[in-house]
Amino acid sequence: MKREAVFSKSPRPEGSLSHAPAQADVKASMVASSAASPQAPVAPTKKLFPSLRWDFAAVFLLGALVSLLAVGLLSPAFQIKPALTQKDIDAAVLHTLQTKELPSQSAKAAASVQGAVVHVQAYVADPKNKDVDKESGVGTGVVIKDDGTILTNFHVVSGAKRLKVTFFDGTESDATVIGVQADKDLAVIKPQKIPDDLEPAVLGSSQQLSPGDGVVAVGFPFGIGPSVSSGVVSGLNRQFRSPDGNQTLSGLIQFDAAANPGNSGGPLVNMSGEVVGIVTAILNPTSSRTFIGIGFATTIESAGSAVGLPPF
Repeated sequence: MKREAVFSKSPRPEGSLSHAPAQADVKASMVASSAASPQAPVAPTKKLFPSLRWDFAAVFLLGALVSLLAVGLLSPAFQIKPALTQKDIDAAVLHTLQTKELPSQSAKAAASVQGAVVHVQAYVADPKNKDVDKESGVGTGVVIKDDGTILTNFHVVSGAKRLKVTFFDGTESDATVIGVQADKDLAVIKPQKIPDDLEPAVLGSSQQLSPGDGVVAVGFPFGIGPSVSSGVVSGLNRQFRSPDGNQTLSGLIQFDAAANPGNSGGPLVNMSGEVVGIVTAILNPTSSRTFIGIGFATTIESAGSAVGLPPF
């Protein structure tokens, strides 16, 4: 009598043995052989497609990485922008000029030197009271060295018993004359004390000036100031004869920025904020001594040589 195969508990279709006797014999012999040998441990059931999870994870990570790169490259922060052209720059400048109020060049030039401009007051003995000093004149000076050395006009300090200078921050100090060049109407004075944060003016070159170039004059006209006036260079290498005819100055800068008594010794400044001259005189055919449109300044080269500064 044949034993029932035990590797499958599913029912057999009727008549299967009659149709495949050879196959039944083989199965029976397999069962018999299995029964005769020791029982082998049952291997755990293998999962269907065990490598599928790893393949799917790799594909997912690769896709995510490609997506991030695409978003990064397409975002504005990572996009490669085309190089600016001159047309783009011109358009940007034009837009700024049309929509923004730009600072005045004259204001910038004056601001760059204003901290170095000083008010100069000259005193003489009062003829009625020798113990009292009487103000004899006012003028302007400009600091040209870190130690407080000031350049001004000779006619501002000439004949003075005492000099007093007032700095931009209100600091007052007595000053002494340390050098003069009367034929160029120039004098150098030195204050006894200076502000801690004093900065000298930047000296430029008058050789770069042309008629029509913008300039500003900074000073104390009639003792009021510091005051700023703007204009242009009217001419170069001009001459001026003093009203009494005793002095002639040459090689002067002619300008039309307003200047009046008290501006003498103050700086004439170009649009870069550099001192290019020292205001010296005004021309007025009348006796009023007021400005009518023609002023003169000694070139800073001439002034520098007068006080022993190196050439510019």
